[in-house]
Amino acid sequence: MDIINGLPLINKGECDDERSTTCGFRAQLPGIVDDLVGSCFSSDCFEHINADPLPSREKAIDLVERCQDILFPGYFRHHDIDKINLEYRMGLEVSALYDRLAVEITYAIRHECIRHNQTCQHCDQQGKQKAFAFIQSLGNIRKTLATDVKAAYEGDPAVSSYDEIIFCYPGIMAIMSYRIAHRLYELEVPILPRIMTEYAHSVTGIDIHPGAEIGNSFFIDHGTGVVIGQTCHIGNQVKIYQGVTLGALSFKRDDSGNLDRKSKRHPTLEDNVTVYAGTTILGGDTVIGAHSVVGGNVWLTKSVPAGSKVLLNPPELIIK
Repeated sequence: MDIINGLPLINKGECDDERSTTCGFRAQLPGIVDDLVGSCFSSDCFEHINADPLPSREKAIDLVERCQDILFPGYFRHHDIDKINLEYRMGLEVSALYDRLAVEITYAIRHECIRHNQTCQHCDQQGKQKAFAFIQSLGNIRKTLATDVKAAYEGDPAVSSYDEIIFCYPGIMAIMSYRIAHRLYELEVPILPRIMTEYAHSVTGIDIHPGAEIGNSFFIDHGTGVVIGQTCHIGNQVKIYQGVTLGALSFKRDDSGNLDRKSKRHPTLEDNVTVYAGTTILGGDTVIGAHSVVGGNVWLTKSVPAGSKVLLNPPELIIK
């Protein structure tokens, strides 16, 4: 190889060799494609080769953002709302949300129908009915979210306004997404609720299963690393901090060895409970009584009565 001005000069023969190598690799690609296509017809791998589309993750995220605009009008995508155009704007948003939601619910129901080889479930009709039932719930969801925002304001001296909570607090983003998804979960919409809460999880670091039951005035402070399992029951005026896990102690199996997916596996927190950072509470039979306080870094697998304080003995601190 020749050197000119300190740079290698690639001659024509070397270029031909590189082109030949590239062509050789490309010539092997059809064989790799054949193997990949063949694996799509094997029970060992997963695919969705069907004319009926799945719900779209991108559209599910768009649905969350559309709901956000309706639940907190004027805060996010449409800043120019006033008392004159509010009804017009709200009408457009609600109508668009209904149309898009009905399509995604229909896709979700049809996929479940095909996957389980069910008889016709009238997917399109169900999609429209469930979308309308969800739209009817928006007023109640909005009122409940207002209690969550107020709980954050009353529970955190670092916040200066309700606006700051709505714009900035990851807990409110996660709770809003949960409350949207939970209503769809109640309506027995497949897969779509989980897409929504996992989107919020990816954005906020807060993992709330849409099946959890959570009361009014719920506040998650800071929030990163919070996990709330599917069968949790959480009362009103509950506050939890970052790194809290409300999880399962063990997984029961039926006589065939399959996981029992219907039993209560996650704990219950009654009204006015506070759980501090880093604590893990496990088990479907575990009940934290009302007005209890669970300190930080506690590992708890048994119930405590109302009005309890659960604390660790502080370890000895040595400073040299």
